[in-house]
This record gives sequence, C-alpha cells and structure tokens, in this order.
Amino acid sequence: MNPDPQQPYGMANPAGLLSETASPAAFSDYLELTKPRLSFLSVLTALVGYLAAAPGRSAWTLLPLLLGTALSAGGVAALNQWMEADTDARMNRTRDRPIPSGRITTGSAFVLGWGLCLGGLAILFAEVNGLSAVFALATLVCYLALYTPAKRWSRWSTEIGAVAGALPPLIGWTAAEGRVSALGWILFGLLFFWQMPHFMAIAWMYRRDYLAVGFPMLAVRDASGAKVAAWSLACATLLVGVTLLPVWLGYCGAAYGLAATVLGAWFLWKALVFLRPAGREQAARRLFFASILYLPLLLGVLVIDRWGLI
Repeated sequence: MNPDPQQPYGMANPAGLLSETASPAAFSDYLELTKPRLSFLSVLTALVGYLAAAPGRSAWTLLPLLLGTALSAGGVAALNQWMEADTDARMNRTRDRPIPSGRITTGSAFVLGWGLCLGGLAILFAEVNGLSAVFALATLVCYLALYTPAKRWSRWSTEIGAVAGALPPLIGWTAAEGRVSALGWILFGLLFFWQMPHFMAIAWMYRRDYLAVGFPMLAVRDASGAKVAAWSLACATLLVGVTLLPVWLGYCGAAYGLAATVLGAWFLWKALVFLRPAGREQAARRLFFASILYLPLLLGVLVIDRWGLI
C-alpha cells in the first residue's frame, strides 16, 4: 500500500491531472466517493444471502449486517478511487469524480475510506459474528490489494474483481447461519459468473478510456470484440447452469426453476446478440442493461421461493 495518503497509488501525480487543492466539498461529493450504486449492490446481495440462508429467521442481526456491509463497501469504493485517482483523471467517464475534479483531496479520501472500512468491520465483528467480518475483510483485501493494482498489469483483472464482488452474499449467509453451506457457495458462483457479461459489456463500451490509460484488459487487447463477446456468452451459459443448481439440489421449488429458466434464456439471448460483429456497440449496451434487470429479478424470486411465498 502506498504510505503517502496524499499521493495516488501507483504513479506520481502527472502535471495538471490532479488538483493540488480542493474547494470545500459538499456531502454529495463524499457520498459519490463511496460509489453508492455499487455499494448498494453489495448490501443487496448480503441481504439476499441472509434471507436465503434462514427463511423466517428473526431479523435481530439484520440492521448491523446491513450497516456494517454498507460502511465496508463505501470505504472500499473510496479507497479504490484514492488508489486510481491518476487514471481516473485521464478517462472521460471518471474525470469528474470527486478526487480528479478537485472537490475532495486524496488525503481526505484516504482517511474517509479507512474510517468507513474499519467502522464496518467493527460492527460486523461485534454485532454480527466473526465469520461475517472475515468475509468482509476478504472482500476488502481482494478488491484493494489484488483487483485494483491488477487493473494496471493483468488481463485477468476483471475475473479477480469478480471474486471480490461475489463475496458479499457470504457475509449475509454467515450472519444468518454461522457457516457457509452449499446454497451459499451457489450464490457466490451466481454473482461471480453474472459479473463477467456485466463488466465485459461495460469494458467494451468504454474500451477507448481503458486504452488511454493502458489497462491491459481483454476489451483493450481484443480489437474486434469477438473474444470479449465469446467470454461473455461462456460465462452467461455457466451462470444459467449455476442458477438451476438450487432446484436440482432441492433448495428451491418449481416456481424458482421456471423463473431461472425464463430469465436465463432471455439473458443468454442478449449475450448471443453480442457475438454479432455488426452492431456490437449497441448489443453491449443492451447486454449491460439486461444484466441490471436480470440479477434483482432472479434473486428476488429465489428469496420468495425460499420463504415459501410462491
């Protein structure tokens, strides 16, 4: 980890890229630093893990679980932006973020990020259980120590990041059950494979930004997009198989199985269209939006089925 919190991770401050001083920041700037939409996804999947693990269980630990997960996720997002402030400043889609735009200093982001992470971990450890805190810590380490630096040198950075993104359901699962059983690991696999077409679509849409900063991800190395689309389809196919495991193993009933089949077929179709060279840009955008709809619908049906409501 870079010992100087005033200097972004990985390289010196290029002249003119980052502001040396920042005007007073508003609350909305600090909120943006926590990437609230991405953090909400972590909280949502932790909630799904909790509800799927123990249908009908008392919600006594639910509030500290959600609070601890939200703080940890927000802290990780802030530290990620602190580490990537130099590259964020050179990409069109990120140059207006709080740090490169000069609204928040790198030092403030560093302190806020670690404060949120430590606060979230403390709540999970004290008010939920140690195993939930361990999975939250694993998420932090995987995202910051592995995924974020890997974006600068590894073609496999997206897959590394998908591991971090798939861990929050296990935070919720262990909060409810105190261990991880088979369905918990199925949720981990579901989130992992879902992230591949989701983020491959994003990477293809913004590949010129990633090329500008030298990130060696697949979307940058694959000029035609054929490999990006093929990998998206392969992972979407594996995703559908994983989503059907709860039915085959007896964790969920026919209603969930029907929903998983229909949603899976629809998602696979979007991934198949992404394979076509013509209109790949538009197909990537449609696959991205399909992934946003697919995940909450599927997880919602899974929880409802587990609670015996359908």
